[in-house]
Order: sequence, then structure tokens, then C-alpha cells
Amino acid sequence: MRAETFSGYEGLKLIELLKPAVTDGKVLVRMTAAGVTPLDHTILSGKFPHPLKAPLVLGNEGAGVVEEGGGTDFPVGSRVMFFGAYGAFEDGTYSEWVAVQKKDLCLIPDNVDDVSAAGIPVAYLTAQVALTLAGFRAGKTVLAPAIGGSIGNAVTQSARALGAKHAMSSTTNHAKAEQAKALGFNEVIDTSLEKLGDGVRRITGGYGADIVIDGIGGEVLSEALGALALGGSLITLGYSASRKATIDVTNLIVPQASIRGLNMFAQPKASIRAAWEVIVSLLKSGAIKPIVAKTFPLIEAVDALRYLIEGRPFGRVVLTI
Repeated sequence: MRAETFSGYEGLKLIELLKPAVTDGKVLVRMTAAGVTPLDHTILSGKFPHPLKAPLVLGNEGAGVVEEGGGTDFPVGSRVMFFGAYGAFEDGTYSEWVAVQKKDLCLIPDNVDDVSAAGIPVAYLTAQVALTLAGFRAGKTVLAPAIGGSIGNAVTQSARALGAKHAMSSTTNHAKAEQAKALGFNEVIDTSLEKLGDGVRRITGGYGADIVIDGIGGEVLSEALGALALGGSLITLGYSASRKATIDVTNLIVPQASIRGLNMFAQPKASIRAAWEVIVSLLKSGAIKPIVAKTFPLIEAVDALRYLIEGRPFGRVVLTI
């Protein structure tokens, strides 16, 4: 499924391409599933911050089986998951075959199925890299708004599994708050009932959040800044609500807090590798568990994207291939 133009949903078309050739450092992967992310929609809509070239096969994460070029690390038949510049700077995972940089691959643990694995890389790698960047360690209090979204969910699960004192999230939707509770997320702030900052202070007994990982932007970022504890830090890495936020600078000055951005495409290889090691360990122990809201066959990629963006489901949307 390729974006022939960056003109919105109608730009996505089913086409036939030759199987990619495997060159040095690349591994041929037969795709079984691809994660659908808000970034795919941003690119398809022509709103990516850097100019990209159409036509382009979308999708920057997925799962599949090694067919060729994996060597002893990734033998033929190995199940792998990966994330990288695919679907942005080169053809991506909305495809039957992808030539993947060997450095981007990670073996899928035996207790994780391919559909779940396809939705792991972007969410959990971003969560782990962001937590590390923010100086996370056991005992810290963490807030990641939007529990139903991939980042809110992954950060909350990971922080809790790694020993956070509080692993908080939020939702504007009362039904999602109830769904979160049923799934064992006990520190979700329902912002239809209370303000984000008030919820954080209630849960933490007035202390605030040591770390905020925000994948939403807009007003949520502004409110989350006001919930930071002394010396707290906010990592901003997404803008699904809005690219523009108005901040009260005293929310940074008074608690001597900090704000910084995270671009996953710019992370050093060592950071990604270290993050994978933590994630795989947590997956094997069952301490983190990806949540898949719905799957669609590859040919229904338009419907999958529309469901993600307009339906705002609780959990990941995955294409089966």
C-alpha cells in the first residue's frame, strides 16, 4: 500500500513492486504484520516537518520472518520486529517484503505473537529511550498522558514494570478511563472530571510528577508542565493534539524544571540497542503486554488509518499481511 501522493487517504493505493534486493547490511524480511501510527497519517497528509518524496510505501514498524541475509544473528526463519526510517526516508512496512537494516532488527520473544510484536517497536522503544533521557529510576513518579494511545500506554506500563512510585496517565474520555481501570491501570486521570494537574497532585499527595513523557502536544503539554515536581523534566515527542502550545514560564522557573524534545530518528544505535534489551526482558517476564485494539488486512490500510485517527481506539491498530 503506497502513498502515490501526500494528499490524504485517497493518496494510498495498492500496487505491485518487485521483491527488494538484499545488499550489504540489509536483511530481507517477509512481513506478517505492520503497526499503524499517527506518523503514517501525518506523512500521508503532507504534514511531516521535513520534505519527503512520493511515491512512498508507508509504515515505520512491523514484524516478520527473515528470508535472507540475517547471518548467524538472525537465521532464516527467525521472527523479528523492527523500527527505523522506513515509511519516511525509504519504503516502509505496508508491504509483503522489506529490506531491513540488520541493526534495526530484534528477535521476537517466543511468548509474543506477530500481531502484538508489530505494535511494539515505536511505542516501547520511544517509551524506554524517553524514560532514560529523563533520568528515570525506580521510585520516580511518571506521567504519560493519553492512556489509550501507544506512547501513553507503553510509558505507563514500562515505568510501572521498572519500579516507578507512580505511573500515571490520563484520558479525556470517561469510557476509556473505565476501560483502563478494567485493564489494571489504576492511576489514570479522567480529565472530563478533573484537571490534569489536580489529578497528578491528588495521586502523588501534592508532590507532582518527576517525569512527564508527552506525545500529545497542545494544551496537554501546557497543563502537564504545571504538574511537574521540583527539578522535574518533560520530554516532548509528539503533536497529535497540536504542534503549538502556550506555556506559563513560571511552571519551569519555580520548580527549576526542564523541557526537551525527542526525535527517535536521531537516536544513536547504542541507545536503541540498550532500550531493546530492557524491552525484551520485560516482554519475556510478562511485565509489559502490548494492547492491540483492532487488526485490518493490508488492503484495508486506509480504513485502519482512519480508525486510528478518527476512532481513537484504546490500543494499537495493526495491519496483517
